Formats: sequence, structure tokens, C-alpha cells
Amino acid sequence: MKLIKRTLQDTIEHHLFGGKAILLIGARQVGKSTLLEQVVKGRTEQVLRLNCDEPEVREMLANMNSQQLRLLIGTHKMVLIDEAQRVANVGLTLKLIVDNFPDVQLLVTGSSSLQLRDTINEPLTGRKWEYNLYPFSTSELMNEQGLLGVKQLLETRLIYGSYPDVLNHKDDARAVLSNLSGSYLYQDLLSLEGIRKPALLEKLLVALALQVGSEVSYNELAQTIGSDPKTVEKYIDLLEKCFVVFRLSAFSRNVRTELKKGRKVFFYDNGIRNAVLQNFTPLALRSDVGALWENFFISERIKYNHDKGNYAKSYFWRTIQQQEIDYIEECDGAFTAFEMKWNPKKTSVTVPSPFKNEYPLRQFVVVTPENYLEWTV
Repeated sequence: MKLIKRTLQDTIEHHLFGGKAILLIGARQVGKSTLLEQVVKGRTEQVLRLNCDEPEVREMLANMNSQQLRLLIGTHKMVLIDEAQRVANVGLTLKLIVDNFPDVQLLVTGSSSLQLRDTINEPLTGRKWEYNLYPFSTSELMNEQGLLGVKQLLETRLIYGSYPDVLNHKDDARAVLSNLSGSYLYQDLLSLEGIRKPALLEKLLVALALQVGSEVSYNELAQTIGSDPKTVEKYIDLLEKCFVVFRLSAFSRNVRTELKKGRKVFFYDNGIRNAVLQNFTPLALRSDVGALWENFFISERIKYNHDKGNYAKSYFWRTIQQQEIDYIEECDGAFTAFEMKWNPKKTSVTVPSPFKNEYPLRQFVVVTPENYLEWTV
């Protein structure tokens, strides 16, 4: 597969040399460095590249004043800092570059928002454009491969996901995912002092993978993995900041019988979810196709809304009587509700009346493999 253009490339190029740092955050191996290399293509001699996975680079950037930075940057017009979250107090260094070198474009990647957002938000207030990069979206694949290619890839993506390395090496997809879903994906998380039990983290990931599409209880998860609810909540929060999983909260505003504090946990990528379980069985032989379809579509909507700049809030909805909607988006005060069905024949679903009677519903969609492209491209 040749290089696929990322949707964010045009957005980033539009903001070059506008006096602000450009910050690109996403999981490891999701293509951040490749994207920025495309952005700086043709300007090679002007680009200073600094990889913070290298100890010497980390140490140097953690302790530099503006004069030392001037010597380091020299005549370069662009500074590309990879994996910046690994540098202590990196926010202050980035601020010095932005403030003292207005003609230099600073490009920064980070594979977790753990330390990064905490250390840069205050120093870089008003001085940065920040974007998330996810595994390939349906829209990006459509632009490159067309309708037929995207349709042919659907089962592969439901089982093996959409990481660049996976789609570029389909014959080795299982091996690629096994490496990726190990500690490499969350090595920044494991480097934190508070994470002393990687085995517990792996047990939690398995438990979450088995509960995709279902509500999760921190108490039940704690019992399952032999821990306590506070640790479970903390670990899920950290996994979310490393772009492994994301949470959907239960939507509740008016109806007395609505669940007020429910939550579901989804994986940003189906391949990572299946790798955690070491289950790459074909769809026809699986009992969890419904959960895979739900996880896939919701993660695709997250990508779609981010790349399009849609400011939609995402939830699920359920009542005590078990009336439910798989996924809802709130935008400009109105709601779009989605019900996911893998079987295109099972589309005779209606909106529960408590929701319909209480909230301004823009549209209700039963999403199947036959129509999902209308909502992801």
C-alpha cells in the first residue's frame, strides 16, 4: 500500500509559519512522524529533527536557555520534536522556542497526553494548534482506494484494525498487532511511578476488551482483576490518555428513570482490542461481531468528527427499564441517535419514546455495513 494522505495534512499546512507551535498527539505507531515528514517534504535542509526517545536529546532539551536554543536551531526554519512527552518540563522549552524564534515553525509530536498536556497547556496558552491523530479513518482510505477498496477492507479492519503498519503488512498483521498491543503501545504509561503492576494493567485490558459495548462497573472490574475501584478508574484514565481506549458516558438530563452515571469503554482500534484477547478469528465464526461493529463505528465517528472539526459530544443512553440507544451525538442543541446492527435485515428499530418525547432529535439512524459510509466519509 502506498503512502495514504492524512486528512490533517492540509489543516497543518494551512497553519504553518503563523507564529504558533503545532502539536500532534496520538498513540505510538499511528503515523505522526510520517505525517509531519509529509508536511516538511521539500524543505529538508531547513528542518532540525530532534527525537526525544534518544537520552542525549531528552537531557539537552530539558535544560536549555534561549541562547543555547539559538545555537541549536541555527539557520533552520523548522524544528520537529518527536515524542516530546519524554522531556522533563518540555512546555517551558517549547515556550522559549515560540517566543524567541517567531520565524521558526515548531512541530511537536507526543504519543500520550499524560505528561504532555499537563506540562504544555499553561506555558503554551494561545501559542499552539493541537490535533489528535488516529489510525486510518474510513474517509482517508476512501480517498486513496475508492469505494471498492474500502468495502473489501471492512472485515480486515473489524478484525485487524486500521493502524498504518497493519494495513501496509496485511500478511503479518497478527505479528504487528501482537508487538504493538504489548507494552510498546503504553510504554509511556508504564514509565510513570504510579504504575507498578503491568500485569494488573494487562488483566484490566482483557476485562475491558470482553466488555466492549456493555456498561462497565469499576467495582466489578476491580473484583475481576483483583484490585480496587480507584486503581481501576486511574488505570482506565491513563489508558485513555495513551489513546488505547476512550469512555462514553451515559447521557442524562430530564428523565427520572435515566441512568445517571453509567459508562462504556471502547478501543480506538479494533485490532488492538482483538490483539489483547489474541482472537483474530474470521467474522463468520465469531460470537462478538455485534460488539466489534459497535466499537468500529463509534471509533470511526470519533475520527470523523475530529477531522471535520465537528464539535459533537458523544454519549450512550439507557433507562432503568433497559430502554437504550447505542450511541448519540449532541451538536448545537440537537441529537443524532445511532443504533448499530451488523445484520442489515435487523433494522426495524425505533427510538425509545422517553428519549423522543424529551429531546430534540435531528435524526435516528440504524447503522449497518450497507449504509455506514454515509456517516464516516
